[in-house]
Amino acid sequence: MPNMNIKRKDTVMIIAGKERGSRAAKTKRGKVLQVMPESQRVIVERLNFIKRHTRPSAAHRQGGIIEREGPIHVSNVMIICPKCDAPTRVKMVFLEDGRKVRTCKKCGEQLDK
Repeated sequence: MPNMNIKRKDTVMIIAGKERGSRAAKTKRGKVLQVMPESQRVIVERLNFIKRHTRPSAAHRQGGIIEREGPIHVSNVMIICPKCDAPTRVKMVFLEDGRKVRTCKKCGEQLDK
């Protein structure tokens, strides 16, 4: 299982797939709600909605169409640096105290606080 450089509550940008957006328009960004390392997928807030048609039952009193966020493969998202506000790759750096932190490859800002 490869290492995933994206964690919960990170702000990410969709770089591939139906939610990518056009080059001229502002690309779609969102906060990561859930990370699934076993399937290498993330769920991003208010992006990649899927529809589920449900029947009325004891658990769901009213049937209908339920919309919720669907998983996106981790290769289709890029983390956004809070300092330079741009999508970036992640570089792992060891600090003096021995901690391993994620940093922005463009500006060198720490992504882990």
